[in-house]
This record gives sequence, structure tokens and C-alpha cells, in this order.
Amino acid sequence: MKIAVIGTGYVGLVTGTCLAEVGMEVTCIDIDQRKIDNLKLGILPIYEPGLEEMVVRNTSKNRLYFSTDLAESIKGADVAFIAVGTPPDGDGSADLKHVIAVARAIGRSMNNYMVIVTKSTVPVGTARKVRAAIEEELQIREMPFDFDVASNPEFLKEGAAIDDFLKPDRIVVGIESERAEEIMQRVYKPFLLNGHPIIFMDIPSAEMTKYAANSMLATKISFMNDIANLCEIMGADVNMVRKGIGSDARIGNKFIYPGIGYGGSCFPKDVKALIKTACDNGYEMKILKSVEAVNENQKNVLFNKVYKHFQGDIAGKTFALWGLSFKPKTDDMREAPSLTIIDRLLEAGCHVKAYDPVAMKEAHHILGDKITYANDQYDALIDADALLIVTEWPEFRSPNFNVLSKLMKDRIIFDGRNIYDIKQMQEAGFTYYGIGVKPQYHSTVDIA
Repeated sequence: MKIAVIGTGYVGLVTGTCLAEVGMEVTCIDIDQRKIDNLKLGILPIYEPGLEEMVVRNTSKNRLYFSTDLAESIKGADVAFIAVGTPPDGDGSADLKHVIAVARAIGRSMNNYMVIVTKSTVPVGTARKVRAAIEEELQIREMPFDFDVASNPEFLKEGAAIDDFLKPDRIVVGIESERAEEIMQRVYKPFLLNGHPIIFMDIPSAEMTKYAANSMLATKISFMNDIANLCEIMGADVNMVRKGIGSDARIGNKFIYPGIGYGGSCFPKDVKALIKTACDNGYEMKILKSVEAVNENQKNVLFNKVYKHFQGDIAGKTFALWGLSFKPKTDDMREAPSLTIIDRLLEAGCHVKAYDPVAMKEAHHILGDKITYANDQYDALIDADALLIVTEWPEFRSPNFNVLSKLMKDRIIFDGRNIYDIKQMQEAGFTYYGIGVKPQYHSTVDIA
């Protein structure tokens, strides 16, 4: 099959590369000439484990191409995936200008039947707008080509996107004709051999499914963070509570880990968009409004712990941050809790020295010289008044605490991800603050 993917951001690049990996001829298209030139050289605009190697491999085997020429690239294509950004407008609604612009470009250039698929996260009703834009351009050309529109939302987790695409929990496709269903069945047949389900439905339901899924996951996170805050007040241990409720099959043990709030490109944007969609249609999403409010508050929890511990006397102090990306295995800092924490620390007159395994370049792009960038996790600790664990990278889980105690001014850790055991921290002589657990202060044990 011949596939065109318009947009070489996170979703578009993963989609195009994985389709090429199973033998399809794929062209990824973007208006950014520099990005396309870099991709041809194997230089990716994002970090995703395993993706660079896969791009290079499929490019060398002449299955994956990159171009800025949409008109030429979609000639003879069976399917064109629209995978451009849908950033939130000021009111929280999804900005569809890029999606509609691509639809119009397709209408101006297509010369055969194809299925045009919205892969971007878009609100209910977008497919109708895409169809209308294409039809309008075809009428101008007086070229009445037949085509179908479909919705195929992505469910990729940053840091695990390759596995998510190649071994999906489910594939959701909204269609409006048997012809489109047959073609989309052919596209995804290589991914169904191990029993992964493909679910066909009407287009509005497919568009809603993406928002409903992300909003449900965001709800679980905010609920658990709310419980964690109450646990601290009541003297309970949220880690025990999490185990107690996670063993219930109706609840499950995923997305119930307390922390310092969710971030990234999906949850914040999609929750806002669904709230706005409901509002535009005369309905109030009361639960989701609370989910959003809890999440914004949670991003301040770690700073509040710092401020309280030092009794407000933090101006001039130096704080080490481990982790900048919104989650491990990605350099994505969109809506990252680290940004809120850093802003609060800087506003209070503190110095920040940070380290992240892959997000340093992105952090410098966003923050410039406002903070100090450490060479490694231990470099960040030199003369630090305290350590803040912001992102739960695996390499932060078992540090050398003897080294920590020697490098830091004082043994104080604010763990925003609960990656350390409280008793072990107490035995090591650290003042330790987690999320949803009773603070543990210095013991009399000293480290040689």
C-alpha cells in the first residue's frame, strides 16, 4: 500500500515509520524544509526510544521517504493520514486551522480515490469539516474525485510509542463506508496477527473515544493526588492505600501513582478541549473541571513542601532538580510540572541546578539561562540545600546516597514521585518528604 502522512511531529513520525516497518511505502510530509532535510539524514526532531534506528533502517530500505511536496507525495496514495498539531486556543478549544489547511491542500492536489484519515486529536465534528474543505477545493477544480474520510485516533504513550503502535491494545477507526473500512482493515492487518482488536465505529464516536480515554486517565491521576494530599493530613500512607485499591480488578493498578501532576502534549490539552466542547453544547463537565483544578494545584505541592520546611527562608538557596521532562523516556516538556516548580523557585529568589538524561536541550530552549544545567545527576547536587525529584527516570532510583550526603549542604530530599523508601531514607540520615506520606526527619544515624 502507498501511504502519505502529513505532519512529522510525534504522532506523524511514529505512524509513518511503523507503517514502513511492516513493508508499506510511506512518505512523511512537512512544510518545514529543515526538518525534512534532517530526517533524510536520520536526525529526528523528537526523542523516542528506538525511533531513530527504525527511521534510518526504513529509509535505507526505500520504504520511508520525506518530502515537503504534498501534491507530489499524495499521488496514487491509498491513504493520507493528517497528523498535524491541534494546539489549544485561549479558551481551551482545539485549534483546527492546521488540520483544515491540510484538508484543503489535499483537495487541491488529489488525483485518485483515497481515504483521508484524521490521526490528530480532534473534537467531534472535525471529520465533517475536513470533508467539506476537500469537497470545496474539488468543486473549484471541477474534479469530482470520490474519497472517504475516517477518524483513527492514536493511543501512543511517549517513551513507549513504538511498542504501542506495533502491539496495540486496540485500534479505533471511525468510518462511513464499507470501502473505507476495507482499506483501513488492509492498513492495520499486519498489526492484528497477534489478536489485537480493531474496532470500527461511526466517526463521531471515534473522535470522542480519544478524548474520553485521556480524560479518564487524567481523572485517575488527579483522584489519586487528591487522596494523597488527604493521606498526609490524616496520617495515612498513600502507598499502602494505592496497593489496597489497586488490587481491585474494577479499579486496577495503573495510573493510581500519586505525584506532582500530569503534563505532556495530551492530557492537559484534551481535558481542556473536552470541557470546552461540552460547554459549547450546553453541558458542564463538572468532574473534568475538578480534575483540571486538582492537577494545577498538584504542580505546586513540591514547592509548598520546600517553602514550609525552610519556613519561607529560601531566597538565595540552591536547589537541585532531578528530571525536567514531564515523564521518563521523552524530552517533552510541554506542561511539565518541572516548569511550574522552577518558576516558583526563581520567583522566590532561589538558584536552580537541574539535570535530565535527555531533556537538557529542550529545557535550555524553553528556560534559556534562567537556571544552571548540570553535567550529570551528581553534579547537580554540589552545594545544594536540597534535592527535588521531579521526573522518575530509572537512573535516579538507586543513587549512591553516600555521595549525595557528601555533595549536598544538607541531607534533604523532596521526592515528587515517591521513588524512595521512607525507612531507608531515615536510616541513611536524610530528611525526606514524599507525596501522600508522613515526612521522615533526620535520624541519629550517620554515614561514614
